[in-house]
Amino acid sequence: MNINLRVWRQANANAQGKMVSYRVEGVSEDMSFLEMLDLLNEDLTVKGEEPVAFDHDCREGICGMCGVVINGAAHGRAASPVPTTTCQLHMRSFADNATIDVEPWRAGGFPVIKDLVVDRSAFDRIIQAGGFVSINAGSAVDANAMPVNKREADRAFDAATCIGCGACVAACPNGSAMLFTSAKITHLAMLPQGQPERMLRVKNMVGQHDAEGFGGCTNIGECAAVCPKQIPLDTIGQLNRDLIASLFSQDGK
Repeated sequence: MNINLRVWRQANANAQGKMVSYRVEGVSEDMSFLEMLDLLNEDLTVKGEEPVAFDHDCREGICGMCGVVINGAAHGRAASPVPTTTCQLHMRSFADNATIDVEPWRAGGFPVIKDLVVDRSAFDRIIQAGGFVSINAGSAVDANAMPVNKREADRAFDAATCIGCGACVAACPNGSAMLFTSAKITHLAMLPQGQPERMLRVKNMVGQHDAEGFGGCTNIGECAAVCPKQIPLDTIGQLNRDLIASLFSQDGK
């Protein structure tokens, strides 16, 4: 199959970007989207042109670094029956001679570094603000010494599956990272180890979220629709409940 690509090209963070058209021929329908981009870059390299920069690592749908906007949808959600990462999107999802637009994440908190690569270090700073627990070091405790209610354990595990890819931000009309932030907050809020700093954690992480330039949440739900790990939207409700509770808590000062 042959594919017509329109790719966002931007030399660096300060340069003016634009969409550039390419023709990629000999694409196998069994290729992943990233393998198709590899094919494009091989052709560009042979021609002596600058290859398209894009972020990736595991190519197994685990790390989420591969995220790009495909035909207006984060990770190409519209081309796949279920939410997936870009590296797990296969070319059989597109028709022969299809025209595909490929762009980077677009959000105030994700400045473009080059082409399709964005700086997602804002997520690291949100986690640094409170996504941790303080415990005394020592030997490992017995597995049954700290029982956790199954419902809360399941909820913590579901939230912990967030890979921080940023698709939620790219899909949100407000450029909000509340689904990511709420996943990290809910994960620890459901566990006994997360209770001592629970109120302070939510205030610090939400404060850092806003300081990074992400927008506010208006519960549109696009974030959950494109999340490759299907983080539930109600984690944002958990964040809001904890945030309100922190306003009346001595621990939240």
